Amino acid sequence: MILGRKASGGTRRQKEMRKALRVTVPRIPFADAEPVLAGALAPHLRHLPPSVAVWLALVAHVRHAHSDYDALLDDGYERDAARYFALTSINDTLLDWGATRQVSADEDEISED
Repeated sequence: MILGRKASGGTRRQKEMRKALRVTVPRIPFADAEPVLAGALAPHLRHLPPSVAVWLALVAHVRHAHSDYDALLDDGYERDAARYFALTSINDTLLDWGATRQVSADEDEISED
């Protein structure tokens, strides 16, 4: 369990990730926080600082779970076009959760409030 009763435990990296998630999206629902933290702990993100791993996992989770991104891909849109059209939904969700950042149209950039 990442956020539940055992949340006070865990590795230093897990604690840093939980803190980064609370700072980045303080109103994230528990049902969404768990998969974001699990994604941030993925082996391919291990080399990144916890805050960066959490951000990447957060954006990926919101893209797939709270936007039409996957449906757009299924409809034949190219990846970049699907990301472009899903951008508003992604940022709306992040704002609802009190995000301190948003995803820009050029996904390499991160805008901060």
